[in-house]
Amino acid sequence: MNARPTRRSFLKTAAAFGMPAIIPGSALGLNGAVAPSNRITVGAIGIGPRGRLVLSTFLKQPEAQVVMVCDVQKANRRTGKLMVDRAYKNEDCAVSSDLLEMLAREDIDAVMIATGDRWHGVGSILAAKAGKDIYSEKPCAITMAESREIDEAVKLYGRVFQAGTQRRTVPNFMHAVELARSGRLGKLQTLHASINPLQEVFEWKEGQAEPPAEEVDWDRWLGPVPWRPYHQEYVRGGWRGHHDFDAGGRLLDWGCHTVDLCQWAAGMDGTAPVEYEPDGQTIRARYADGKKLVMRLGGFNNEGDWLGLGTCPVRFEGEDGWVETGDFGKMAANPASLLADSKVPESAGTDPGAHVREFLECVKTRGLTSCNSGAMRSSHVACHAAAIAVRLGRRLVFDPATESFPDDAEANRLRSRARRAPWHA
Repeated sequence: MNARPTRRSFLKTAAAFGMPAIIPGSALGLNGAVAPSNRITVGAIGIGPRGRLVLSTFLKQPEAQVVMVCDVQKANRRTGKLMVDRAYKNEDCAVSSDLLEMLAREDIDAVMIATGDRWHGVGSILAAKAGKDIYSEKPCAITMAESREIDEAVKLYGRVFQAGTQRRTVPNFMHAVELARSGRLGKLQTLHASINPLQEVFEWKEGQAEPPAEEVDWDRWLGPVPWRPYHQEYVRGGWRGHHDFDAGGRLLDWGCHTVDLCQWAAGMDGTAPVEYEPDGQTIRARYADGKKLVMRLGGFNNEGDWLGLGTCPVRFEGEDGWVETGDFGKMAANPASLLADSKVPESAGTDPGAHVREFLECVKTRGLTSCNSGAMRSSHVACHAAAIAVRLGRRLVFDPATESFPDDAEANRLRSRARRAPWHA
């Protein structure tokens, strides 16, 4: 008696009672519209600068319908709702400061998580448990252990996961990887990933009076990290670099993109280098098969011996040639003939458009995204291992199978952090 009628049963009932079966074409998926029954309902968690960019991308997708925004800051909630309502020309978008309220909604299929680093992992795990597919901005995990927990939760609950490392779906980076994987560079020898310097701040600002929770819910903003006195600079974006709030001392800001691309080019998804040796702020790593991974600073305007092809550059070197590319969409190679037939469009490496499209397609087909939880896990683990080596200032040996440092208790302690109750995911 309480079952929802299907479109077919409604039409039969309408005909039997002589009711006019005139239904808007948009409801049936005609004239290029997507029928409501085929739409993917989305909740957006975190409406800061990056969150607004990704949200605007979801709003452009015909099969996606954003139905709720969530943020601990009232101003961000207001901005998010305004964006959604303007896009759909109504006032239907719901708002909340509590992601648990959003995750409890059975009518939401997928969530976009674009909070600060500290919430990405726990938010993804809770979303997987709630049966939601997940698009998570990066760094997806604040620790090595959290990378594993996300991957295990996504697989246990059968969810679709897309890490926001969007350069795997940006044409110039894809083409550079294809050159490496196809053998056109010869046997791969060294892969170069640009990184930010390791910056960890352990001092805390003098506390300020907390605003009303309706304006900024400071306890919920902190979430799983240790309690600290409120300061407005943190919630305005000044949290970066603070140890408790940040993933890997900012090394992962770029590293989770560039190391991820190197892992992909080398065919190393599912594993990680077995050795990490810091040399100042450069980390020289080695895979079990002998390939080298060099994580080095710079990349913009010819900094750090890069070619100035934009932020987040990568370079793949083989016995017969090399290729380098970055966020400007341009590529360089030696020999130049490697790019002679290239018709790759120049695209900004920060654009999430194709990445969101791929995610939605995989939600519909239940396919595996290019930045799935397993690929995310291995590249994040490699980045965290590198950050630990820099933090300790010494060479580390790593076992990718167990994701541990053999016979090194000091390094192993840095693989995880305690979470503040009740956010044990």
